[in-house]
Amino acid sequence: MAYDGFNQVNYLIRKKIFKIFGQEFHIYDREGQLRFYSKLKAFKLKEDIRIYTGEDMQNEVLHISARNVIDFSGTYDVTDSTTNEKVGALKRKGFTSIIKDEWIIFDKNDNEVGLLMEDSMLMALLRRFLTNLIPQKFSGFIGDAEVCTFEQNFNPFVSKINVDFSMDKKGLLDRRLGMAAGILLGAIEKNQK
Repeated sequence: MAYDGFNQVNYLIRKKIFKIFGQEFHIYDREGQLRFYSKLKAFKLKEDIRIYTGEDMQNEVLHISARNVIDFSGTYDVTDSTTNEKVGALKRKGFTSIIKDEWIIFDKNDNEVGLLMEDSMLMALLRRFLTNLIPQKFSGFIGDAEVCTFEQNFNPFVSKINVDFSMDKKGLLDRRLGMAAGILLGAIEKNQK
């Protein structure tokens, strides 16, 4: 991991809500410095997400690619663009995610190592059936150890996700895989409801 942007404990992922075509993500560290940028094209049949160190899109650091075309329980491979090394994968639990969103975390050899899940069944049901105004919160686990949280803030103009890796004292979750999870939560989850 040559790029030091992955060594932060907290990030803020921002996405404009009213963008006509595609999606743009700005990822900031705790001090407000832009660490990553991603621009997703609209109308893609197969997700292909690239994450850069800045808006100039000169230095690509991560690549997230769907294994299949439009897949309800899709698997997304995460690759370090600087080394072309597979970091791991994330798979959305299709039918389980109708009620409560869950993602499986895989290591670089496709071994299941963890889970990313929405905060509670009650809150998930309220979000789906009553209002979309209740922000989502996800917790990530490697085995039984909590390693991260993703907490959405409600804002009608800008979607914000606060990312916290502070509880991962042993470094169980590769930050590159954690950052990919945050981008996928922002890009995929709201579109699949």
